[in-house]
Amino acid sequence: MSWAEPMTTRPPGHEPGLDLDVLLQQVAATGGSDLHLTVGAPPTIRVRGEMTPVPGEDVLTARRLQESLYAVMTERQRQVLEETRELDFAYAVPGLARFRVNVFWQREAVGAVLRLIPWEIRSLGDLGLPPVVETFAQLRRGLVLVTGPTGSGKSTTLASVIDRVNRTRSGHIVTIEDPIEFLHQHQRCLVNQREVGSDTHDFRTALKHVLRQDPDVILVGELRDLDTISVALTAAETGHLVLATLHTQSAQDTISRVVDVFPAGQQQQVRTQLAATLQGVVCQSLVPTVDGSGRVPAVEVMVCTPGIRAMIRDGKLPQIPGALQSGARDGMQTLNGHLAAHVRAGRITREAGLEYCSNREDFLSLVGSGSALQASSYAVVGGGAPEPAAQAQPAGWS
Repeated sequence: MSWAEPMTTRPPGHEPGLDLDVLLQQVAATGGSDLHLTVGAPPTIRVRGEMTPVPGEDVLTARRLQESLYAVMTERQRQVLEETRELDFAYAVPGLARFRVNVFWQREAVGAVLRLIPWEIRSLGDLGLPPVVETFAQLRRGLVLVTGPTGSGKSTTLASVIDRVNRTRSGHIVTIEDPIEFLHQHQRCLVNQREVGSDTHDFRTALKHVLRQDPDVILVGELRDLDTISVALTAAETGHLVLATLHTQSAQDTISRVVDVFPAGQQQQVRTQLAATLQGVVCQSLVPTVDGSGRVPAVEVMVCTPGIRAMIRDGKLPQIPGALQSGARDGMQTLNGHLAAHVRAGRITREAGLEYCSNREDFLSLVGSGSALQASSYAVVGGGAPEPAAQAQPAGWS
């Protein structure tokens, strides 16, 4: 079965289009993160993890949806969508926010998801991230990876790190993104933001040439393949600070993912490179609060101490979780420990902690023992009561 209807870009006698700007204003007003548009359902907003149909909106038809989406796309973007059946681009509502747009085909009709990207770049402290994350912005060289599932706030965290660098030291920042999300102004740094598809062909090509552009800091939107990872490691080795994302959910899994991309014959060399260049890994999730009014970040942090570097080099990755548990002095923490701290502080439910934890038994033991790290300074994202050390903030993750 398909939703397809014969049509041109602007068919004669077409149905009234969607007012996308009005719908996107509702996303912001409700504290939503994403607007979902698909045929056979009304426009739907994800609010604090829950899918909520927009009141008063009709079920979308293929013709109405395609016309409305094509109206905000350039001719070139329409061509790319027709050829590849996928398209990423950014769309701005003046005075409100930018939105990352993914348009796709399903059952022979277009669909789209638009994610809110606030104009304001919030500080790492306001986001409720551990203080050690701010030290990564002070580094002059090496590789820092921010990881987590889709919708966990990786882009928001990296934007805050870049903003911190931009405000505190002189240099040249180059970002490679698909698409560009947060906009950075020239402050103490020059900032060049390159978008895959319009400013460069792909991540690999952009990374190959960025080393000739005298960068101090390089942001790679996503390490997608062997070539991109290889060039990123080389850039970190040659005296640049490289920031990038992966979709892994623990520090141990992150190292494994990077190494396993390479053929077996190259993996020891890659472990050696990682041991020398990796500075830290931040793995994050956003967990609903007890009252459902917002989300709090639950974060695992690995700082590359000499001991961690030896584990990476020697392939002793199963030892990493234990090192994180005992590495609080260096700013390290486990995801389970942070979740348990949130439960004990009354921010999230035990059930939510179980849903997001990496090891059920470990999490339950930490909740029961009271040995979890203190989490009193972590902000609620998306509403909720004020925290002792940070006021509750409006939704600002993407």
